[in-house]
Amino acid sequence: MPVYEFRCAKCGNKFAKLCRLGETGENLTCPTCNAPGPKRILSAVVAVGTDGGKGSNCGGCTSSSCAGCK
Repeated sequence: MPVYEFRCAKCGNKFAKLCRLGETGENLTCPTCNAPGPKRILSAVVAVGTDGGKGSNCGGCTSSSCAGCK
């Protein structure tokens, strides 16, 4: 089951939730204000361990893009 991120249209709360594949948010409520139907938002993806097993340097990264780290 994937973890999707959602944003509440009423209060702006952003939260992540473990859901069934394809969950749109229409069956959920905001955990902060209980408003129905938060919208699923695009999440940032982090690939860990893609450097051929040499160890990851991403732990303290503050860049918004992996291209910035080299």
